[in-house]
Amino acid sequence: MTIPKLWGLPRGGRHLTAYAQGLRYLVCIHLVALGMMTVLRGVFFASVRSQLSDGVRGDVGLAAMAFLRGLWFDNVTACYILLLPLVVVTAGAFSAVVRRWVVGAMGWFFGLLYTLVWAATAANIPYFAYFTKILNSSIWNWAEYGGTTVGMMLGEASYYIYIGVWVVCTATFALVLRWAGRQLRKAWGQLPPAQKDGRWAQCAATLALAAAMVGACFFGIRGRMGYNPIKVSAAYFCNDPILNQLGINPMFALLQSTLDDLRPENRRLHLMDDAAAVQAAQRLLGRTGLPDVSPLARRIQPAKAPANHNVVLVLMESMSAELTGALGGTSLTPNLDSLAQQGRLFTNCYSAGNHTNHGLYATLYSFPSILKRNAMKGSNIPRYDGLATVLRAAGYRTLFFMTHETQYDNMNAFLRTNGYDEVYGQENYPREEVVNHFGVPDDYLFRYALPVISERAKTGRPFFATLLTISNHPPYVLPDKRQFRPRSADMEQTIVEYADWAIGRFMRAAAKEPWFANTVFVFLGDHGKMVGQANCELPSSYNHIPLLISGPGIEAGQDTAWAGQVDVAPTLLGLLRVAYVQNNFGIDLLREQRPCIFYSADNTLAARDAQHLYVYSPDAEREFCYRLDPANPKAAPQPVAMNESHRRLRNYLFSMLQTTEYMVGKGMTLGGSVEKNASLP
Repeated sequence: MTIPKLWGLPRGGRHLTAYAQGLRYLVCIHLVALGMMTVLRGVFFASVRSQLSDGVRGDVGLAAMAFLRGLWFDNVTACYILLLPLVVVTAGAFSAVVRRWVVGAMGWFFGLLYTLVWAATAANIPYFAYFTKILNSSIWNWAEYGGTTVGMMLGEASYYIYIGVWVVCTATFALVLRWAGRQLRKAWGQLPPAQKDGRWAQCAATLALAAAMVGACFFGIRGRMGYNPIKVSAAYFCNDPILNQLGINPMFALLQSTLDDLRPENRRLHLMDDAAAVQAAQRLLGRTGLPDVSPLARRIQPAKAPANHNVVLVLMESMSAELTGALGGTSLTPNLDSLAQQGRLFTNCYSAGNHTNHGLYATLYSFPSILKRNAMKGSNIPRYDGLATVLRAAGYRTLFFMTHETQYDNMNAFLRTNGYDEVYGQENYPREEVVNHFGVPDDYLFRYALPVISERAKTGRPFFATLLTISNHPPYVLPDKRQFRPRSADMEQTIVEYADWAIGRFMRAAAKEPWFANTVFVFLGDHGKMVGQANCELPSSYNHIPLLISGPGIEAGQDTAWAGQVDVAPTLLGLLRVAYVQNNFGIDLLREQRPCIFYSADNTLAARDAQHLYVYSPDAEREFCYRLDPANPKAAPQPVAMNESHRRLRNYLFSMLQTTEYMVGKGMTLGGSVEKNASLP
């Protein structure tokens, strides 16, 4: 390739020609990468098209706009990768030594980084299908469980297609790199002889062009003109939550959320002033606080003697209300539906977050989850008062049963630090019963736990047993069909049938035990899952869960009051008539009521009542307001302008979460039986 006269320079200047040939190589790689990312976005779009709302599914213009915004974000990611090679090619234009090794080095550099880009882009497809969220820093919560995570991916057959997409993209890009590298080596091997005339002018022109290209690359990284560089909010352009997220590059979202987590100002949620939040939370919960505990603490002193009922609490993996027949969902849960007729079913219960660690944390210790944060992790184990600590202090034996390794999500350390006497996991089960990297199936978990519980019951002490199921989570594993005979051929439905069947089998076996009649049973989802269409930024199926309480002293029927996982512990302790210092965000659902409910999922917050839904994205700094139809709960939320009702929801949501940040940050997580906490604001 030769360069025509530029600013009066002789034709064929060696430095300028070398730089132009290197630039051609980089532009080729850049354009191929953008093309491949666009193709992958097409695959992503095809996989989520069924989740689009009916009004936009056939709108080609809106889809094209999402793809254009996707190209915008893709270019930002590609420019980050392009910056260093641009500098290296400039050096190669002036040095034959650099040119000898730089082509191979750039090939490895591009190959490695884009292999990671293809991995993130391919992995985003099943991740989004499960969470309706673009890949983000929450995945690092699984990084330390590499074997389990890899086992999950390899154990679920539906993931093979995305692994295959990654392999094909990586191999195709490697071939492009090889071809382009050969072309550059050939071109640099045929450079014209050096020109003495105008040598310094040639150097200056080359450096000027290189500076312009580096400047253009920096502009591409910044993504836009104006005061702030590009943020994920730039992808939002319509009312459909799927199309709004379609344009976000997964690697961009992953890196930005990871870097945001590391920034000091983002390590703590800032929704409102701490003092104002605490005062609002006190007013909304009707608390005045205890000066030696926290601003929300109160003393609970039942009028009657303790009931001393046993408690069995079952947290059901990914059990959305939309999958539960008793709540108007599918007909896949006959056993849960039957239990619902015998106990109190809370029809408007919502999970605190969208991951299992959120459900455990909120249910057992009555603190809301904060976005994607895992409050149970960390080498310095945090201490909380909750169901296990209060009941153990009241003389209960406390047990926890999980299907997987006890180290997962730091559960063993956290649970034992915070009230559990015994923790059982994969390490305790026979190796032949372990079916995947999440351990044993639900049925075996129940079969293992039942005799252990019965043995503890023989001591005469009441017990509190918590069981965490897993089967309704990929990779799906079913038992011998001679035992379990599903009605559905679809695995997503079959696994729900199996989870329900395992519960029914456990309850029938437990009914034969002498302790059964004196036991309160609690069933609730640890979180929900995507069911149907994504009709807003945070579809209700992710957080709307069943909550069922049955046993002695429980009046059967349906309760339509707003409920959250944070309310489970105070409600149970009220039933058991246990005296304690309550220091959390829960209420006794049998004696108190909430005006609304609040919850979160990864990087999205929400609050709702019967007629209004408020959604807020701290990352994008965007809020969304919807009108709900109380007469038709399944109707899609209708976008509306913010009104006073939405402002009340926002105040409720912000004050609860900001007060959570304040209390956790100040160490106000324990009750009155421990040392005094920090001073109040």
